[in-house]
This record gives sequence, structure tokens and C-alpha cells, in this order.
Amino acid sequence: MAFTSFRFVIFLAFAVAAYFLTPKRCRWVTLFVANYVFYLISGGKFFVYLLATTVTTYVATVRLGNMAAKNKEAFTKAKETLDKEGKKAWKADFTRKKRRVLIPALLFNFGILAVLKYSAFVTGNLNLLFAKLGIGTELPLFRFLLPLGISFYTFQSMGYLIDVYREKVEPERNFAKLALFISFFPQIVQGPIGRFNALAEQLYRPNEFSYERMKFGIQLMLWGAFKKMVIADRVAVMVDTIFGFPETFGGCYVAVAALGYCIQIYGDFSGGIDIAAGAAQIFGITLEKNFERPYLATSIPDFWRRWHITLGAWFRDYVFYPLSLSKFFMKLGKKGRKFLGNYVGKLLPVLIPQFIVFFLIGIWHGAEWKYIAFGVYNGSLIVLGILFEQPLQNLAKKLSIRMDCFSWRLFQVLRTLVLVALGKIITRAPGVGASAYMMRSMVENWDTDIFFQGGLLTLGLDHKDLWIFFLSCCVLLTVSLMQEKGIAVREALAKQNLYFRWVIYICAVFSLILFGMYGLQYDASDFIYRGF
Repeated sequence: MAFTSFRFVIFLAFAVAAYFLTPKRCRWVTLFVANYVFYLISGGKFFVYLLATTVTTYVATVRLGNMAAKNKEAFTKAKETLDKEGKKAWKADFTRKKRRVLIPALLFNFGILAVLKYSAFVTGNLNLLFAKLGIGTELPLFRFLLPLGISFYTFQSMGYLIDVYREKVEPERNFAKLALFISFFPQIVQGPIGRFNALAEQLYRPNEFSYERMKFGIQLMLWGAFKKMVIADRVAVMVDTIFGFPETFGGCYVAVAALGYCIQIYGDFSGGIDIAAGAAQIFGITLEKNFERPYLATSIPDFWRRWHITLGAWFRDYVFYPLSLSKFFMKLGKKGRKFLGNYVGKLLPVLIPQFIVFFLIGIWHGAEWKYIAFGVYNGSLIVLGILFEQPLQNLAKKLSIRMDCFSWRLFQVLRTLVLVALGKIITRAPGVGASAYMMRSMVENWDTDIFFQGGLLTLGLDHKDLWIFFLSCCVLLTVSLMQEKGIAVREALAKQNLYFRWVIYICAVFSLILFGMYGLQYDASDFIYRGF
């Protein structure tokens, strides 16, 4: 059930009506039922995987909660008789016991994700390796269809599991309520990845109906649909043409396609997130921010702080910090100072975990070598950025370059956009070889007929489509710049005269009807991150 489909609008309307007509104390139950109806309609035959994750998460977290309560009671009685070393040993022993519950649950759930998403990739590459080595063995190749939202609900539930293990949150002992948290239908398809302490209370409380909240929610959904259907799906025609035949087009076409794909994937992904956040807002639930104008970033680290924020935060809290603060990396940092110098050595506990994080983010995106290359590319940029940050600042001071002016910020934004666009070529091209060929053509075969000989009109868009795309991007850029300056657009619109507001609303609806991409070949369910 695609977010841009009429079926979703009807489903949402019935779910909202049922929710607010239900007695307050039972509203969370209505939302729970709506979640499972949505999932059964959208990906019913894969329901067993969602249920397996929910059951194992529930059993493990309740077990951890019981262990923590018993341990606290026992420690309170025994702490008077324990010295410092005894308390330390007690804590270490309890941590080992908790890990016996945590690790099997993590392995089971991430194992499901790994088998369904990566088994064909691993098996296929092993068979290629065996063939090259002359080994006669050929492993059976199984290809699985991915359950709806499996990456997102797995990461969300495992984040909650780790938080319970760390005793940051109390385990939810009502199975249906935990299932509601894991399966909340607006976010299960493509995020954002929620945290229990931020989302659960909102889901369980009896939210009151609010016309203001419903109005803002619908506005956000319309804005998301505009980004998806008017901008992303329109430029996709041109992007698909160029990336579909990489050997046919020269460097200027590749540059246009790379920039176009940057716009496409942002409009597609952030548009879907806006629809999800708007739908949740109607229920009185605020989802976590997942985008913050990423193409206005001034560096690659800044870009990743603004792009898919909840995924980056997940890897930061559950992968980067545990690695960076581990005894192994602390010791590595001390040894590194001896052999690599104080400056590089002290950065090793940051640099290596950062590279690992972005390598994993690359793998998270898909089971292909190009996604691994994407992770290596971004990890390398992050590491080099951290490594050379201070030397480059010193160089700028020596050259008397002002870093507090518009021209410098514009340079930083454009530089970052170029680096991001090169990374997008890696993920969008058919393979690593094709992406390398396309990047090379940008240097060796820079043709300009795309602009001066009508080349743009050969890529599937006519004059009307190009003008709609250009003007829509201007609207998107204007709104982004306003938000960057701290202007709350929806709140500012709400302060305008009634007639003006309704003109804006009507124009927004008719822009979708008149300029949205439809037709026999259009697939409304084709959100890019839905496949991740």
C-alpha cells in the first residue's frame, strides 16, 4: 500500500476516524490493530518475520528486566559486605549474564536480516571464487523477497533491546504495546527509526483530536507528495535514461544525471518521510526528524548529520561509541601515539570506528559490491576529513582566507555537493565498473551538447516537464533556505489571511493532480528506500 496511492489515503482516513471514535483508554488498541491490518495488506505473507522479531524482542527484554530487578535487590543487600573489587566483580558477572540473553536475540534478528538480504550475494561470490580457484563445489543459490520494512523494524527493535540491556529504559511488559511500537504503520516502510523513550509514550497515550494538528499533518503529507510525485518521479525519467546506458553518454550527461539523482533520491526519501510524519501527526504523534536540508551541508560529516539522521544516530550510539570507547581501541590509541605520532595516534579510536560505521552503512543499503564501495568511499572521506581538519584550518589562516563569509560557505556547500554526487553515482550506476567508467568520462569526455544542442530533450522530458522540474526545484530550494534561517513555514502560513491560505492549499492539491507523474508505466509504490 504505497503512501502516494488512493488506497493509503482511504486507509488513513478510516484509521484516524476509528482511532478518535474509540474510547480514550482503548485508542492504543485501535492503533495496534490498524498497524497489523496495514502490514497484512501490504506484505501479508511476510508477517511471520515481523512476528518473530516482536516475540524474540519481547522475551529477551522482559528477561533482562527481571534480571535487572533481581540483581538490584540482591546487590542492595550485599553491597555493605563488598569492597571495591568485589563490587567490580559483581558488576562484571552480571554483565556476562545479561549478554547471554542479549547476544542470542541480536544474532537471531540480525541473522534473519542477513540471510534474507545478503545470502544470495555471499553465495554467488563464493561460487565465483570457487570457479576461479578450480574448486568444483557450487553452493545452492537462494534469492529471497525482502519483507516490508525489515531493515527499519529490525534496527528499531534491536535499538530498544540494547537500551533495555543498558538499563536506559524499562522493558514493556504488555506484548501488544511492544508490537505497536515495533510496527507503527507510518514509519515501518522506510523509517524514521524510532527510539522507545521518544516514541512509545506517544503511541500508548490517549491522544486528543486537534484540528490544528490535523491541518499541519495534511500540509506535511502534501509537501511530501509534491517532492515525491512532482520532483523525484519527474527527474527519475532522465536519470534512468542516462544510468541505464552509461557507455552511451559523455561526461556532461553523467554530471547532470548525478545531480539529478541527488535531487531524485532526496525528493523520494524525504518526501516519503514527510508523508509518514504528517500521517503520524494527525494521530498526535511526532516522529523523529530524519532530514535537515542535507544539500546545504558544508562538509561530508555535516551532510551525514543531516541525511537519514535516525540511521546515523543508531550507528553512532550502538556501534561507534561502543567501539571507540572499548578497551581495545583505547589501547590501540596509546600504541598509535608511539608509532604514528601524538596527533594521528590519539585519533585512531575515532578514525577506525568511523570507517567501520560507514562501511556498515554501505552494506545496510544493499547486497551488492557497489554499496560496499559506497561505504568505503564515504568512510574514507570521513576519515580524511577528520585527519586533515586541523591542518587545513591552519593553512586557511596562513593564506588569510576568511571562513565566516558567504563566499566561503558557498564554496563549502558546492564542494560537499560534488563529493556527495560522486558517491551517488556509485550507488545508482549498474555496478562498480560502470560507476568508474562514468566518473572517468566526466574527465576524459566532457561534451556540452546536452545544453547547446537540445540534448536534454532526448532524455525523456519535454520542454513542459523541464520547466515544471526547474520551477519545482526553485520552490524546494526557497523553502529549504527559509527553514535554514529558522523560519517555520507551516506556522508562518497559519498566520496569513484565510483566503491566502486556501489559495496555497488549492494550488498545492492541483499541482499534484496536474503535474504529478502518472500513467501506465508509473509505479506509485516505487520509493527508493523501500527497497533498503
